[in-house]
Amino acid sequence: MKTTSYYPVLQVADVAATARFYVEHFQFVPLFEADWYVHLQSRDDETVNLAILRYDHETVPEVARKPSQGVILNFEVEDPDAVYASATRAGLPVLKDLCDEAFGQRHFITADPNGVLIDVIKPIPPTAAFLENYAEGAAGV
Repeated sequence: MKTTSYYPVLQVADVAATARFYVEHFQFVPLFEADWYVHLQSRDDETVNLAILRYDHETVPEVARKPSQGVILNFEVEDPDAVYASATRAGLPVLKDLCDEAFGQRHFITADPNGVLIDVIKPIPPTAAFLENYAEGAAGV
């Protein structure tokens, strides 16, 4: 199978409010908008896409018609400190404060209006203890 595109689809109750959140706080632009589905694309990178889908839409199998839960979206960015400052100024919930992790990330965690976690990350050098967990060349920082 040759994959030509890959992006998450969040199942939510309020499509418009969720799309607005990602447009306002994470620099997405809508490529398609309907009351039941919005396809978003990053202003900075056309390969970064996110879809928002009304959880009870007819295209969703009945057994799966429930809002997304237990999802974490990772946004790898150049400057997590700037994104953190912007998020806190905007009053977004900070569920994990900005910090450096021994496994090789500087990050913080916020959430969208549906409770979907958003982990804003910049890779940093891991400690020697974690470096051995990476495949050769994968630590890449």
